Amino acid sequence: MKLILRIALHMTWLLSLLLAAWAVLFYFTIIGEVNDEMDDSLDNYAELIIKRSLSGQESADSGSGWQMREVPEDYAAVQPHVAYSDEKAFVPGRDEREHARVLRTIFRDGEGRWRELTVMTPTIGKDDLREAVLDLVLCLYAALLVTVLLLNVLLLYRTLRPLYALLRWLDGYRVGAVNTPLANDTKIAEFRRLNDAAQRYAARAESLFERQKQFIGNASHEIQTPLAVCRNRLEMLVDDAQLSEEQLGEIAKVQRTLDYLVRLNRSLLLLSKIENGQFPEAEEVGFNELARGAAEELAEVYGGRGIRLEVCDEGTLSARMNPSLASSMVTNLLKNAFVHNVEGGEVVVTVAPGLFGVCNSAASGPLDGRRVFERFYRGDDRREGSTGLGLSVVEAVCRLYALTVAYRYEDGRHCFTVRFPEKK
Repeated sequence: MKLILRIALHMTWLLSLLLAAWAVLFYFTIIGEVNDEMDDSLDNYAELIIKRSLSGQESADSGSGWQMREVPEDYAAVQPHVAYSDEKAFVPGRDEREHARVLRTIFRDGEGRWRELTVMTPTIGKDDLREAVLDLVLCLYAALLVTVLLLNVLLLYRTLRPLYALLRWLDGYRVGAVNTPLANDTKIAEFRRLNDAAQRYAARAESLFERQKQFIGNASHEIQTPLAVCRNRLEMLVDDAQLSEEQLGEIAKVQRTLDYLVRLNRSLLLLSKIENGQFPEAEEVGFNELARGAAEELAEVYGGRGIRLEVCDEGTLSARMNPSLASSMVTNLLKNAFVHNVEGGEVVVTVAPGLFGVCNSAASGPLDGRRVFERFYRGDDRREGSTGLGLSVVEAVCRLYALTVAYRYEDGRHCFTVRFPEKK
């Protein structure tokens, strides 16, 4: 969720609560003021009627918004002597039943009798007032909420503009590539500190990247040299006629191990270079010709196993990428299909617009689809000559060029499919 949207949502809730509290307070304040005014008027009116009653002028205004009756002493003892209420009563002056504010007061007349005086006056309907306040609050809420949110979103967007500029720069930043300098002038101290921190960490990442590249290159060179020396010395030993058959067999095993180490070193170096983005060169690569060439070469290498090769050319497939990486991806997929195959099995290569697929006969059941592209994962089928890095190289190349590689097992075959994005 974006920061501005999150702030807007929080403000919506806070404004809703604030306006709801304001509406309740506004309603009870109005009702209190109305009741106070009416109660004062009823007090004055009741006082006037009582004075007239005590002076013998009770019948002067009798029935005009008030009633008086004699009550027993026990009733007078338990009832409050002054009580206000809201009722729907018959108002003689209006000749109909309507909302009224009612005052009931109990007093003793000159003869010692208890009397109850009921005085009423028309008042506003509380339900109507509540609906009016609710309608007013809703209209006010809608107008105020839209106005406040609009102003705050515009203000926040303008204030956070340096942050978005920094995020765009970080999104486009690539370690080891040529990056544009950060142009994000701002007067806000926190954003200036954030810019400085981002540039410091970018410089540190560049320094570590250069040191890592240098280390990988040096390590690869230093490892390759002793491996080559060991292979040469073993070849010299093989030329010695005094060695027995058993000794020659052991030397051959050591040579195979050295060959494995050489391939492993090259694969690890290639993976590191891919992940470090050290293949910036790109050109249009045709996968139809690339697949046919690699398939024919590997078919000759593994021809002794009787594996049948079929290339299904269903259309032209080309993509802009580094030629050596494209070749490495295709070769590793095909080599994986030949190495992890059965005697007399088959390899089917499919080339179509937006798709490159390789299927091969399975020597065992399905592989773990979640781990098949992990380094050194070989499942249950461990074959001599496999470093366990071929599919990791394929996955690294696909990730570099935003391709999608997937594995599936169907009809007793392992199938790997690389999908290319549609060209615009």
